[in-house]
Amino acid sequence: MRIERRKPLAANIGVFGVGHRVYWEQFPGLKPELLGYMDQFERMVRANGVNTVNFGMADDAESAYALRCSLQAADLDLLFCDMLTYAPSCTWASIVRDIPLPIVLVALQPLKALDYEKACTHMQLANDNICSLPEFTGVAIRMGKRSPPVVIGTLRDDLRAQAEVAEWCRIARVLHDLNGARIGHMGHVLEAMLDMHSDPTAFTAHFGIHVVQTEPDDVLRHYRTAAAAEVGAKRKEILDFFDTPEPKSDPVTRKLAEADLETAARVAVALDKFIAEKRLDGLAYYYEAEEGSEMRKLVTNFIVGNSLLTAAGFPMCGEADLKTCVAMLIMDRLEIGGSFAEFHPVDFNNGFILVGHDGPHHVNIADGRPALRSLTKYHGKPGSGASVEFKIKEGPITMLGITQTYDGRFKFVIAEGESVRGPIPPTGNTNTRGFFKPDAVTFLKRWLAAGPTHHFALGIGRHAETIRKIGEALGIESVVVPQ
Repeated sequence: MRIERRKPLAANIGVFGVGHRVYWEQFPGLKPELLGYMDQFERMVRANGVNTVNFGMADDAESAYALRCSLQAADLDLLFCDMLTYAPSCTWASIVRDIPLPIVLVALQPLKALDYEKACTHMQLANDNICSLPEFTGVAIRMGKRSPPVVIGTLRDDLRAQAEVAEWCRIARVLHDLNGARIGHMGHVLEAMLDMHSDPTAFTAHFGIHVVQTEPDDVLRHYRTAAAAEVGAKRKEILDFFDTPEPKSDPVTRKLAEADLETAARVAVALDKFIAEKRLDGLAYYYEAEEGSEMRKLVTNFIVGNSLLTAAGFPMCGEADLKTCVAMLIMDRLEIGGSFAEFHPVDFNNGFILVGHDGPHHVNIADGRPALRSLTKYHGKPGSGASVEFKIKEGPITMLGITQTYDGRFKFVIAEGESVRGPIPPTGNTNTRGFFKPDAVTFLKRWLAAGPTHHFALGIGRHAETIRKIGEALGIESVVVPQ
């Protein structure tokens, strides 16, 4: 079972080609042939579920400057430069200098090899896709930019090149949703957690995100006015999705109580309405409220509703951790999950680390049906109620922690590992048996040396390199913990 995404994934990607104007008179038919190849490439890009805009070809300095103006006016998330044949770097310099977008150079040969028996200059020029790459990358550096990423291969039947193009389309979808995202911030960081504090203005500067300051009273208003039919429908949704097992070894846990289910459903209805009202793409929250108050009952029972919202594409992050909320958003838009996580005990007998948290979580990456347990207390926090328990799917996993350096800059700390089947503590929290190379202790030392915060987003699959590329596109330092 899966929670369906409520907001469709999207990205706007531009495609332009480069060539050499001198060739067109020398070799009749070459230009339309090359433009036909660019149309094929655009279809390859569009097949990844993104919107594309074909800007045509720049074949001299004048056309490049004109193209630059068109690109500046377009609302793009990423740009592909299609290396159609040899092109002088004047077709590129003004664009790479002035367009503040990730630009990927794509050199896809129409032929796997020249037909040497029939080879001619026209055939060579139609397959001269890599010829200008050194010139273009060198000029990018002279323009004060990084050497741009490059895709090299053939135009047809090249699975590796197609996978690289698809990866950049997924990256574009992340960039599209980061820029202009509205992440709510409610309450305050859990007292004394100094690694959690961050500056909302910095999120606008580095990610294009607006941090919306919100009040728990806005959720309380919807909680008080939730209709019986709405709460009943949410109860059914919860029971259809979650198991409600008997307690095991932890005396803090109980079988899901009727009162806790009712509260969780009412709170979930209120959270849905709150997110819609404030037009939020996510929320980082922590609030304690007065003991015994209606507000405390509300704010300590966000876990179930926020787990459902996280799976629907709205990352909801506890302990007011804005940085990890952004990490969860990045993973969600890559469609790899993004569950709120931290390190739990090490199993020194079997060489793994339990990774998890007390909620909320991305329930779409659960191994089997997630469970709900009633907790008589939340460890380290006030309140009691329904809590979510599961382990994530077996197989490769990726972790993204977003931290900040001494000078306030954001930094990505990234790692990969393996989720392996086995029992987890029946505590009403998520836990996954995470194996990391070369061994648990060495991995932890390397992770800690990168200066992370104690939270991270946890997803499925091997995606460290993709996330590193996202960091590079955003101008954010990224460290991939070596294995």
